[in-house]
Amino acid sequence: MNADPDVAVVGLACQVPGAPDADRYWANLRAGVESVTVFDAAELRAAGVDDALRTRPDYVPAAPVLADPSLFDADFFGYSHREACALDPQHRLFLECAWAAMEHAGYAPGRQTGPVGVYGGSALNSYLLFSGLLPRLSDDYLFTLTASDKDFLATRVSYKLGLTGPSLTVQTACSTSLVAVHLAVRALLAGECDMALAGGVSVRVPHRVGYLHDGGHMLSADGHCRPFDAAAGGTLFGSGAGIVVLKRLDDARAQHDTVHAVVRGSAVNNDGADKAGFSAPSVRRQADAVVEALGAADVDPATVAYVEAHGTGTRVGDPIEVAALTRAYRRFTRARGFCALGSVKSNVGHLDAAAGVTGLIKAVLALRHGEIPPTLHFRHANPDLRLDETPFRVADRLEPWPAGAGPRRAAVNALGVGGTNAHVVLQEAPAPPEPAASVPARPVVLLAVSARTPHALATLSGAVADHLAAHGDAHLADAAYTLQVGRAAFACRGSAVARTAAEAAEALRAAGSRRMPAAPARAAPPPAVVFLLPGQGAPDAGVGAGLYRHEPVFRAGVDRCADHFASHMDTDLRTLVERGAQPRGGAATQAAVFTLGYALASLWESWGVHPAALVGHSLGEFVAACLAGVFPLEAAARVVAARGRLVDTVPAGAMLAVPLSEERTRAHLRDGLTVAAVNAPAQCVVAGPLDAVAELADRLRRQAVPARRLPVTHAFHSAMMEPIIAPLRASVCQVSPAAPRIPLVSTVTGAWMRDAEATSADYWARHLRRPVRFADSLRTLAGLGRYVLLEVGAGGALGGPARQQPGPLAVVDGPSGDDAPSVVRALGRLWEAGVDPDWAAFSAGQPRRRIPLPGHPMRRRRCWIDAPPADVDPEPPEAHAGTLPDRPAAASGTAAPAKSGTAAPAESGTAAPDADATADARDAAAPRTATEAVVIAVWRAVLGDVPIGPRDNFYHLGGHSLLLTRVAARLNGTFRIDLPLLTLMEAPTVEELAARIDDVFRFGSRPTAPARRRTT
Repeated sequence: MNADPDVAVVGLACQVPGAPDADRYWANLRAGVESVTVFDAAELRAAGVDDALRTRPDYVPAAPVLADPSLFDADFFGYSHREACALDPQHRLFLECAWAAMEHAGYAPGRQTGPVGVYGGSALNSYLLFSGLLPRLSDDYLFTLTASDKDFLATRVSYKLGLTGPSLTVQTACSTSLVAVHLAVRALLAGECDMALAGGVSVRVPHRVGYLHDGGHMLSADGHCRPFDAAAGGTLFGSGAGIVVLKRLDDARAQHDTVHAVVRGSAVNNDGADKAGFSAPSVRRQADAVVEALGAADVDPATVAYVEAHGTGTRVGDPIEVAALTRAYRRFTRARGFCALGSVKSNVGHLDAAAGVTGLIKAVLALRHGEIPPTLHFRHANPDLRLDETPFRVADRLEPWPAGAGPRRAAVNALGVGGTNAHVVLQEAPAPPEPAASVPARPVVLLAVSARTPHALATLSGAVADHLAAHGDAHLADAAYTLQVGRAAFACRGSAVARTAAEAAEALRAAGSRRMPAAPARAAPPPAVVFLLPGQGAPDAGVGAGLYRHEPVFRAGVDRCADHFASHMDTDLRTLVERGAQPRGGAATQAAVFTLGYALASLWESWGVHPAALVGHSLGEFVAACLAGVFPLEAAARVVAARGRLVDTVPAGAMLAVPLSEERTRAHLRDGLTVAAVNAPAQCVVAGPLDAVAELADRLRRQAVPARRLPVTHAFHSAMMEPIIAPLRASVCQVSPAAPRIPLVSTVTGAWMRDAEATSADYWARHLRRPVRFADSLRTLAGLGRYVLLEVGAGGALGGPARQQPGPLAVVDGPSGDDAPSVVRALGRLWEAGVDPDWAAFSAGQPRRRIPLPGHPMRRRRCWIDAPPADVDPEPPEAHAGTLPDRPAAASGTAAPAKSGTAAPAESGTAAPDADATADARDAAAPRTATEAVVIAVWRAVLGDVPIGPRDNFYHLGGHSLLLTRVAARLNGTFRIDLPLLTLMEAPTVEELAARIDDVFRFGSRPTAPARRRTT
């Protein structure tokens, strides 16, 4: 058992009547909003309520309803449309809330460390009974069972979110979700998991209809729930869901989570036979549960200032519950009227399996905000409560809850038909510990945002911008940290670098307004990163100074280089970098270029950005060789220092950048000039004597060729280097180069460096004389597939030539000027290109917290099967998702359309109709063969009425192994063949599968015609 029995509520999410999220829920509670909808005659007729029922005196045309439970983002959770239509809407809503709760806690589902448990329950699956779904799916028992049964509520969340802790469906009627919280708390304290989701859900179908009341015994006669009031006449049932995320308090504080409240103790029991009947409550056993919870919490009941009661507003239930609470409290205190009593059922009705967690979330928010919301419709206390004799009073208006000598405390009560009672004692969150900063805070933060689609990315960026604008600079660093470590990494990405919340909001809105690239059609692995190491010219003054102050890894890299260069030169490289001064002399300049590249590479690797290949330009190839293990750092420093000293003995020369092809550049050469580098198809560098270079520059200027002198003192890679080749070779021989551990592209040959070249002293000596074939080197990288070029050095000199080459997904420049922000900005560019850094390492030593931020927007669409008219027989199982054609339609080349009764996607009001065309406008090109047409028809029958084209992938459309067996059965029955499942797995696209089927007939015996299939 855990030493500290306290458990923290670190995240929460809910969808309840009148509120799509917890923020709106709290606003409604504060304002005393009753979220009960009264339906007019037209709405009731549309819902199938005939006039005879509607006009009955005992019919109440009201219910607490959700906005639209038919809507679901099937694509987000990897479901085909057909599967989504078959799923119990309660499972779908619970899954959405689980995702939202994890995001609210600041944890990316599936990326958290340690096991995460799931505890939850749902109400009766009335969708299966009343939608007409059951007869359509009854031919597939396993599919119907897993889509519909309560047993799979919690395990579905664990599967879809990648959670590996205990996964239990809990069922205790109205107390279900509070019992789930109790079980989750116990599991955390027992060490069975490190985090837990707990809650419940209820979705009633038909949804927007009323009910027949029972004269006020259980159900309200007028559509209002009046807990504790003299006019109380019953409750009314509604739909909703809620989930809390729990962690051990010590862990939450150590990991800098936002703690919304603390669970001090909880208890669960059952009435047993101590009651008049199965559905009757027991005062004694309810009181026992309260006492046990208070004992587990180890708190004085006199310090509990608020109890969120079960409070159904029934004539029998309320007096029994208050009597039980009073009996429990009277064991400890005789005080009266000190504890406020409330019930959220007056706002949102009775949410069945979600009722307990809905009350718990209300109590958590009351503790967090220091206010007690009103219980509605309370005018005069029910005399049977004998309230004046109890410790309780009803909170009938919004009350401030000021801080006292001790922490605020509340309790939540839940009672289930059948006698399972649950009680939870809560306490306000302790003051958060101040995270210690072990290094100076960076001058800027990086906000990394991602989403599944371009429109979702723009929406999320705007929502985060609004949050930052509302909360100011206090939230900025924590928001950046939460986005980095606490959110899933999707394909569509944006970033913003800012010093203030206002800057961040402006940058995020600007990013959101840009035209975003389309989301990738299929999942792709992160791109390879190629380090480009520059090597010419001196770094700009100031480059490295900011990094030296703010980045310990960079500083350590500079210090290591400085230590090794110290014995070979008089200049202290630390002083140069720290002061932002420019080096003087060739040896110091080359040492500074090398040091900057080496220290930056160390910094990038510490952030999890590891090179798949290295390309070094001129001196940069020595840095690349050092990073690849060809030269140990000490040996590299010796060779680079020798190279610099030797260059200083050569007469001064010059280098000229010429924007012409290599062939045209050579046509201009004379007087000892040499092509020293070919950086791009129309970008070369010429080197040679000062006068000759000056004459060439003048001549090109007269011809309107904008040549540019480079800021160097010598003619590198020219014949002027010839006298120092032999002594440089002798210096390399002293250090014994090794074969590279990371692939290197040689800028001498433009090809992948061979081990024989890497270990050759002659190669490294002649390297100074031979032209830099940088353009050829970039072309060689095409073999990497998807890759990003990152300049690991100052100035961005290599970025321009690199962008002229086809192939890289992105080219990210090195730092210049204010280097610390520019490196952070470069990390944002890498993130946008699909590279996933080690965000924990990036934030190491920085004071950060996980905080609630806007979550990923769901693109909900209608996933629903409506009940057929009473006089029409149910359609067969295939009808709701498209049917097979009688035979391949060779003439038209198209699959048979779905039947008119198909449950087609309908756009939710949460997204613009054409905002996410990439999400469902798949490759719907017409099939090219009759076989492809049949495959598409079969897929649509199994997956649902979604656009499918020849190149679409079965798994990317939401298919999985269970559905694959159905595809195989249909195809084998249609074509009268025996296609193994392995063949379907190896051919995941329509065109590949169709080709396999055609091969069966091409190399086997083809039947005269595909089997005909009866349609309805």
